[in-house]
Amino acid sequence: MRKPSFFLLLSMGMLLLLSACGEKTPPPEIPSTENETVALTVWGAEEDKALLQEIFASFQSRYAGEASFRITFQPQSESNCKDILLGDLENGADVFAFADDQVAALAAAGGLDPIENAGEIRAANLSAAVDAASVGNTLYAYPLTADNGYFLYYNKAYFTQEDIQSLDRILAVAAEAGKLMTMDWSSAWYVYAFFGNTGLEVGLNEDGITNYCTWNSTDGPITGVDVAQAMLSAAASPGFASRTDTEFLEGVQNGSIIAGVSGVWNAVAIQEAWGENAGAAKLPTYTCAGRQVQMASFSGCKLIGVNAYSQHPEWAARLAEWITSEENQRLRFQMRGQGPANINAAGSPEVQDSPAIAALLAQSEFSQLQRVGGKFWDPVTEFAGNCAQGNPSGASLQAQLDRMVEAVTAR
Repeated sequence: MRKPSFFLLLSMGMLLLLSACGEKTPPPEIPSTENETVALTVWGAEEDKALLQEIFASFQSRYAGEASFRITFQPQSESNCKDILLGDLENGADVFAFADDQVAALAAAGGLDPIENAGEIRAANLSAAVDAASVGNTLYAYPLTADNGYFLYYNKAYFTQEDIQSLDRILAVAAEAGKLMTMDWSSAWYVYAFFGNTGLEVGLNEDGITNYCTWNSTDGPITGVDVAQAMLSAAASPGFASRTDTEFLEGVQNGSIIAGVSGVWNAVAIQEAWGENAGAAKLPTYTCAGRQVQMASFSGCKLIGVNAYSQHPEWAARLAEWITSEENQRLRFQMRGQGPANINAAGSPEVQDSPAIAALLAQSEFSQLQRVGGKFWDPVTEFAGNCAQGNPSGASLQAQLDRMVEAVTAR
């Protein structure tokens, strides 16, 4: 039998190739699951439960007939989601909310796969939120909010616009009224506010795990001890108290707290408590080394991830995209006061007119994207906790700073 010639095979191959080039490849379809129950577990903040239940209901209505769903919500802190998930990836949530500083570690550990329709997600969301959800140029998560930062809330019945420009004046007004201005010094996240605009630095090394930190520096116009002394001065005021975010809100509601540092997640509750007297602004300046220093802030975004080990990855991805859609980011703002990452939702009049969002934007000029390794948190919290108590042991501030930095930068 005569074998076909090389040229005949080549011609046939070219015809097949040309034919293939003329046809568009249809998008991948989710296998039919009409007679199957798609069970999905979603992790999110406890405060988001009512919101997410509403979103789940609309998702099931939208895809009714395509599958039978059983969506289970489990409360899980966004701040330590990575640690919980990586402890047991195969049995972790299918869809989960987390802070953007965890995306690199989750991707490196195989907990996240690249987003398939990355172009659409990039086009729909603010560039800063897209960057926060990416590792290099690869998008690994769906942007949910672009508001993970903090600023000043204040009661207009007590403070003028001039008062809120400086921490010294805020504390004086609070003390005169027998009230409090609060900030959470048990969280290193907030403590960054005192160090951030001083020329002292902290951040991730190139390995993406360990930190560099110069907060104990003895050189330059502002030293680490200068910052520590400024914190001690604030702590000594009868108008100041270190309070957790939950305690801050309780104080707002019972009238004992008239100003405090928090974020947009408390905007609705504060509006309800203070009514027309609810005010929000960028953080004030504070006195350090004889000068006024603008308080800084960490910033970031909240993201939605899809577990790479999900038993229903296509449906999990659809749900993640549904949770972060323009419509549902608008709903999140209405119910929770959180700033959207979606471009259209963020540009809506109701968002633009929000005092909390306006304050966050004003503070953004003095904020830094949170990028620190895990060894940053505990040593800074320990140091600040001692300052909040007034350094009762009288231990050398420089020695405390040196010990803190040694622990923060440990390999």
